[in-house]
Amino acid sequence: MFTAKGNALEYRREGETLRIEPWGSDALRVRAVMGREFSGRDWALLPPEAAQSTVRIDEQSASVICGGLTARIDAGGRLTFFNAEGEVLLQEAWRRSIDTPSLALKIPGREWKSRGGGRYRLTVRFYSQEEKLFGMGQYQMPYLNLKGCMLELAQRNSQASVPFLLSSRGYGFLWNNPAVGKAAFGVNGTEWTADSTRELDYWICTGDTPAAIEEQYAAATGKAPMMPEYAMGFWQSKLRYRTQEELLEVARRYAELGLPPGVLVIDFFHWPHQGDFRFDEKDWPDPEGMCAALRKMGIEPMVSVWPTVSPRSERYAEMAERGLLARVRQGAPVMMDFGGPTCFIDVTNPETREYVWKALKEGYRDKGIRLFWLDEAEPEFMTYDFDLYEYILGPVEEVGNIYPQFYARMVCDGLQEEGEKQPLSLVRCAWAGSQRYGALVWSGDIDSSWDSLNRQLRAGLNMAIAGIPWWTTDIGGFHGAKGEDPAFRRLLVRWLEYGCFCPVFRLHGQREPLEGFQGDTVGTGGPNEIWSFGPEIFALFQKYIRLRLLLRSYIMEQMRLAHEKGTPVMRPLFYDFPEDPAAWEVDDAYMFGHDLLVAPVLEDNVVSRKVYLPAGSVWTDLWSGGRTDGGRTIEVQAPTEIIPVFYRGENPPEAIAAAFSSEVE
Repeated sequence: MFTAKGNALEYRREGETLRIEPWGSDALRVRAVMGREFSGRDWALLPPEAAQSTVRIDEQSASVICGGLTARIDAGGRLTFFNAEGEVLLQEAWRRSIDTPSLALKIPGREWKSRGGGRYRLTVRFYSQEEKLFGMGQYQMPYLNLKGCMLELAQRNSQASVPFLLSSRGYGFLWNNPAVGKAAFGVNGTEWTADSTRELDYWICTGDTPAAIEEQYAAATGKAPMMPEYAMGFWQSKLRYRTQEELLEVARRYAELGLPPGVLVIDFFHWPHQGDFRFDEKDWPDPEGMCAALRKMGIEPMVSVWPTVSPRSERYAEMAERGLLARVRQGAPVMMDFGGPTCFIDVTNPETREYVWKALKEGYRDKGIRLFWLDEAEPEFMTYDFDLYEYILGPVEEVGNIYPQFYARMVCDGLQEEGEKQPLSLVRCAWAGSQRYGALVWSGDIDSSWDSLNRQLRAGLNMAIAGIPWWTTDIGGFHGAKGEDPAFRRLLVRWLEYGCFCPVFRLHGQREPLEGFQGDTVGTGGPNEIWSFGPEIFALFQKYIRLRLLLRSYIMEQMRLAHEKGTPVMRPLFYDFPEDPAAWEVDDAYMFGHDLLVAPVLEDNVVSRKVYLPAGSVWTDLWSGGRTDGGRTIEVQAPTEIIPVFYRGENPPEAIAAAFSSEVE
């Protein structure tokens, strides 16, 4: 029943083999299979560093002790996890004859329902506890604390499932399984479900603080590269610049203003056909000259790439013949219809990744492009019927959530082969481990509304806890805004203020009215540059771009910590103040790095708001200079041109103080 295998413990009963082994200094990995060998796939996890552990076996139970974490399994198969003080962190919920109460329910803590072919619908159950839960990626909902939420484990446009959570009880938990499924964090129990899988796989750690847990998770799944300095300034983007000359004209105007964006983005359909992976020579006749001209102005160009291939593409026949495309399991081979029917590339196939990177190198990299916008990264199926599609790695319902990780890896590996030491790609989705491939995730095609702004704040903080330190939004939202609408302009102002204090400061959107969208013709949205919304908003954009540039050294230091330790750049207040119970309740303000508390305005026609300042520090209002002891809620003025920002301490460094001085105006 119990067997020690080196530093690991194995348990066998009724066809199930369960293995518990150390995976970090205070961390354990748990895997189980039914009637077969373990797959050997690590999914999000990296090979572990050596860690001391102890295996103990007696007649009725066995334990694995790794640092401050202990896993104990009883004779019936139930797992319980304890911290160093012997307190229960997490316990599987079994409702069976040897348990009380509810003897008659016969509900197992690990339930395998065969789906044939060695695949199972797997459900893992844990007892509910008094706790707060954070992380899990990006979901379009207004909750920071996920206790009580039910989440789909699936990738969609604007939804990124990154299945790591941090508990206020002092543990971190990674569901290391890329299957489509669900997670339910109810008051009467917690359940994780994989709709189709061959293996149970999760990782758990413990730590004295949220930071200690987050750092262990980063060590287990990888850390982001160091972000390039130019990427820490302002990014200009819109849907879409149609020609090379149109893009250069925008760049020239920014240069004349003395505010060249760090990055200027070339959006979709600059190609002849989807899957050609190159510029259309008619509208983009000289990419090399364009890139050189932009860099002379201090601007780095980024180009959009889609993982879609049209039957009209010059590459379709070869890719289909070589099996480089994802498959439709039944019916016509169409996965998306935007500008015509297309299939998605199969990035889980190493041969596909090699082929597509070679095409990207020839079509873009060799012409001066080193930044890629990896759109449609979920991927965005025409219908999200995940059981219809299949990759070489397996059916989408079994492995689909890992697609965005492989997508980012494809470009990261290629860039590194070319000598790039700071790879960065803008990606519309992510899974656990995506951060180690230079994935900068943005929140997808969201609507332009105050509700949406509220949702993005919570989504960004939960993405940070889920281990994705590079994150941003479309400032102003993507859908449904007219640039001349006064109501939208009020929203835009508050969004740009918030965007200035996100890891990446990026303006993007599809402004109405749209132009030229008919059939295969792809036009553009309305103007979306900083001068497009009237003189008052233009002045505010100038102010916050200059403020961001003055904060560059501070932001670089936060990016260095993300790179070296996995520290989120933006994070909930409890991350830095875990001993303050009130900090765990705040969901409308956050820390931007170690020293800055940011309290965005999230409602229309509001010129003041309440801000909780955590205990344990004096806080300095960076706009007024006023000082307040922490551990209290204050009312702070927030006129249109001001986002409340506080410094942690009494004497802000000169560089930070200068960013908020009147000279920035």
